[in-house]
Amino acid sequence: MFHSTLFRSLRISVVLLIICGGLYPTVVTGIGQVLFHFQANGSIIDGSNGQPIGSELIGQEFDKAIYFQPRPSAAGDGYEANETGGSNLGPTNSLLISTVAARVAAYRTFNDLAPNTPVPADAVTASGSGLDPDISPANAYLQVDRVAAVRDLPEEQVLALVKQNVQGRTLGIFGTPRVNVLLLNLALDKLK
Repeated sequence: MFHSTLFRSLRISVVLLIICGGLYPTVVTGIGQVLFHFQANGSIIDGSNGQPIGSELIGQEFDKAIYFQPRPSAAGDGYEANETGGSNLGPTNSLLISTVAARVAAYRTFNDLAPNTPVPADAVTASGSGLDPDISPANAYLQVDRVAAVRDLPEEQVLALVKQNVQGRTLGIFGTPRVNVLLLNLALDKLK
């Protein structure tokens, strides 16, 4: 009886291994490649030379004033995908308070804002992953004047570009309106 139970257990284990470890992943990967090829391959955006320049799904640093700035990153030394994670600092942590205060001051200075201008939370706090590719529309709107001035473009043109790049709630109900920084900066580079 022990041998027959052992044999059945091994047989079902092999069958489940084939189904769950081989067949199911192959079918799901195939469906993903056929129906959602761009997304299944990381939503990678290629430049005009065909080389990848970034992913729609992973934030990256833009350190020049001619670009819209992403939210701060808590991933390693900044935007390191292999070290994702939030700061894990609570709202009463003195390090978080001083870091956010310094970021608020730097944001106002960088964007030439008045000292009492409210700064959106996403402009001075990192996301849970540290790699959020999106900013709030309010954050983008506060950067319009700087980007327009540095690029010598009319503010109305840059503002219109931001409005075109605002993505609404997913399925109309999930999340909040957002602006993908990489897509916005690529559209900005296309302006003459």
